[in-house]
Amino acid sequence: MPRYSKLATAAALVAALTAVTAMPKASEAKELSLAYFMGPKHPMNKGLFTPFAEQLAAASGGSVTVKQYPGGALNKKPPKQYSILLDGVADVVFTLPGYTSDVFPKTNVVGLPGVCDSAVSCTEALQRARPVLEKEYNAKIIALWANAPAILITKDKPVTKLSDLEGMKIRVTSKSDVPFLEALGAAPVAQPVTVINQNLANGVIDAIMIDPSAIRSFKLYEPGKYVTTWFPGSGSAFVLLMSNDTYNALSSEEKAAVDKVAGSALSMGAGTAYDSAAQGGLDAATKNGVELVDWAPGEREKVQAKIDAVMIDLKERKAGDSTIGEIMTLLAGG
Repeated sequence: MPRYSKLATAAALVAALTAVTAMPKASEAKELSLAYFMGPKHPMNKGLFTPFAEQLAAASGGSVTVKQYPGGALNKKPPKQYSILLDGVADVVFTLPGYTSDVFPKTNVVGLPGVCDSAVSCTEALQRARPVLEKEYNAKIIALWANAPAILITKDKPVTKLSDLEGMKIRVTSKSDVPFLEALGAAPVAQPVTVINQNLANGVIDAIMIDPSAIRSFKLYEPGKYVTTWFPGSGSAFVLLMSNDTYNALSSEEKAAVDKVAGSALSMGAGTAYDSAAQGGLDAATKNGVELVDWAPGEREKVQAKIDAVMIDLKERKAGDSTIGEIMTLLAGG
């Protein structure tokens, strides 16, 4: 064989090997850790976590994948979720801004009475205000959504009158709920969702203020005997966050994939899932013998009058560099 033919063949082999070496391997894909404290069968897995992972893998051509760490595998204390993100323990976390309401005062306005009346409408409100709310976070917002407005779960007696609330220790998600519960004569207690089943059973609290989906997700039909199906308040905000360090370490193409997935469609899908889960929670309550009750005639109006009186002053209070009233207007699309 002529010398130049051997050289050409060798060069072709080198080029082929170089091309193969340069091809991305599955093992080279960036695997992001996603930490949450609920179990893997929680509605948010199907409604958000799995869609996020699937969409990100597709948008990035498989170069960015997600591994879930459910059930508190990376953090046993739900209020610490934002902290473990900032500390680099996880790349992506699910958390409730209400757990650290002083850090996210604007986001938590969505939970105030009169803002919205379903998980979807509350999520729509958050999307309208998202450009402003994003500035509260030292992280990349992947999704921002809400659950359905709260109901009240009790063990010892049904709540059907305003006077029934007098002195009751009621679990709340956020400090923003405190003024309203106090105006109704109750004693609000902030507790993470992971302890409320046991605390209601043991009498540490008298009632749980929470969205209906939690009845099934956390088996609250076990300690609960009654559900008052209307209670003042709107949906609680939820957020899926990516560490800024993680995001900044991605290539420009991978960042573009994250940005594409982090649009409003992912959040709205989560809101829709929560409305469905809310009905599922109420169905689980009735199936397990929990009595659904409503307010006695004229009592709901008494409750609303107390709430309206509190709102007059509350709207003038500060929420970051804005007032609560200004953020409510923003959430409403004004």
